[in-house]
Amino acid sequence: MPHRPGELAALLTALKDRSGLSYARIGQKTNLSKSAVHRFVAGAAVPQDFGTVERIATACGADRDELDRLYPLWAAAPRQDPAAIADPAAGPEPAAGPEPAAGPEPAAGSEPAATAAPAASSKAAVAPAPRRLALYAGLAAALLVLAGAVTAVWWRGREDRQQTAPPSATPQWISGPSWTLPARPVPPEYFGVTINSGTGHMPGFTVGAVRLWDSETRWSRVHLARDRFDWTILDRLVDGAAAARLPVLYTMGGTPAWAAPNGKRSVYPDNAKSSPPDDLAVWDAYVSALVGRYKGRIAAYELWVLANDARMYSGSVETLVEMTRRGSAIIRATDPAATVVCPGMGNLWSAEGQQVLREFARLGGYEYCHAAAVKLHQRSPEDPPETMLELTTQIDRLFHEAGLHPPLWNTGTTYEIPLEGQLDRARARDYAVRFYLVGLLARTTNLNRMYFYNWGGTKIPIVLQADEGEPTEAALAVQQLQRWLAGAQIRSCGHGQPAGLPEHAWQCEFVVPTPAGNRRAVIRWTHTGSVRLHAEATAEALLRLDGTTEPLAGGAELTLTETPVMIRYSDL
Repeated sequence: MPHRPGELAALLTALKDRSGLSYARIGQKTNLSKSAVHRFVAGAAVPQDFGTVERIATACGADRDELDRLYPLWAAAPRQDPAAIADPAAGPEPAAGPEPAAGPEPAAGSEPAATAAPAASSKAAVAPAPRRLALYAGLAAALLVLAGAVTAVWWRGREDRQQTAPPSATPQWISGPSWTLPARPVPPEYFGVTINSGTGHMPGFTVGAVRLWDSETRWSRVHLARDRFDWTILDRLVDGAAAARLPVLYTMGGTPAWAAPNGKRSVYPDNAKSSPPDDLAVWDAYVSALVGRYKGRIAAYELWVLANDARMYSGSVETLVEMTRRGSAIIRATDPAATVVCPGMGNLWSAEGQQVLREFARLGGYEYCHAAAVKLHQRSPEDPPETMLELTTQIDRLFHEAGLHPPLWNTGTTYEIPLEGQLDRARARDYAVRFYLVGLLARTTNLNRMYFYNWGGTKIPIVLQADEGEPTEAALAVQQLQRWLAGAQIRSCGHGQPAGLPEHAWQCEFVVPTPAGNRRAVIRWTHTGSVRLHAEATAEALLRLDGTTEPLAGGAELTLTETPVMIRYSDL
């Protein structure tokens, strides 16, 4: 197929013009810099990943047909040398129609100047020699300014970094999966959900573990006065989980108003406080009563929810560490078999959220726990789940800097999730399954448990099942994934060309039990679009999320999509 970068730029430009959005506003909606958006739309550069093209087009209101038209144009376009695409002489963008108010633009010098847009024709215009000399002079001046500037941009997206990096920073080519380890089981408990109901009902589809939060079981709802507790709802939930043979993670949070009368209010209607109690002996009494009652019935305790969000916890980090120390000591003494999970840390896309985690680690908070709780989520529910891998990388670096490598439990999402719109049926199904697959992709960061948020609620982007309703297609697909992996052992994950796949394709490899003995299997999918592959010589079966299985001969053509499939082989 001939290269057609002009056609790709023309279609992106048409979408931008139709949307009326500025480059800066599109950048805010796609987590790219203004200059990167300008380069990609103008055709001065082509993203290495089609996901960037898709995000830009989606932000501009592209429909599915337009996205389908974009993919072959992107696939055929050449990838330019990043050093050859800067043009500091580019002028300001044309005036656009009204748009939503945007935040302040980055300070001067924080990103390279935008490039000039080419003509609509696919034939590039050549500037006269005097103008080219002026451009080169402008470029030299701009480089002198940039040489003295220090940028502190912690996230611009992988594609933006690749386009702005100097030639000497070309990443080292490494062939092979992202990681390979000795085969290890995928335990059923890995597939957790957060229960968003106080009825005591459990999911009507297969899950491996449950977490209690937004289930009317917070501290303020059970500890009504210094010497008075109401365990009614919590008893119901713990009994329901026991009947379903599901291990329970109980999450603490929401100080009773009587324990911090002048404290800052939390977000809950019962006047629960985000402040710690005035007297930490009250905290000790709560933890002692809780663990004493549910010894052997609650498997794990998360010592606070969203502890780096002032809406949930507004005390000092020093007090949080002391509460963790006290709570852990009580749990270990009362129920030595229980797992102690350190307070959950969210908002980790932000520098502020990361700083609280750093401070908690510096003060020794993680010394008192068996596992660390983090909140993994995409920046936007519309983003592919694979974008969470950028966040797991950030979290891994934070712990590495602190000299720690605790087991990680993903115990939640962003506080704003009820404000997000629902995904369509197919995307909800695919994203729900890939949520758990992303956790496997991040296995080398010590991510051991995934709790999907949530079960029972319906005001969220992906609904698994309403309490007393039927499981959705997304829930049944998650159940099918667990059937595929029952008794399986995982041994590698990877994506793109290093793993022998197209850039937007992913896979994890397993050893799975079959009636004929253990066999090799891979789960493959794309994060956007589709791609055609030929099955390896030993392929024997293709398994789909709808529960169907069909023979697959070696060499047969196979189309991968955003819906994961499992390929089973006749060998190990």
